[in-house]
Amino acid sequence: MLKLYVTAATLKDTAMATLRRLRGDKQGVTAIEYGLIAGAIAIAIIAAVIAVGGDIKGLFEKTSTSLKTV
Repeated sequence: MLKLYVTAATLKDTAMATLRRLRGDKQGVTAIEYGLIAGAIAIAIIAAVIAVGGDIKGLFEKTSTSLKTV
């Protein structure tokens, strides 16, 4: 029974030490922030392509028509 108690106490101390170490670790937070920034940039690029896409298509169609008549 004493061996079981010692094992449980050791696991508790190990778990607490791990939690203390993780609480001080800020790398995970930084990675999440960079991921959110990358997602926001991707959304901005997609919105810009959708907004300008029709104009670019018209430019290529006009150029194609002009080249066919030459």
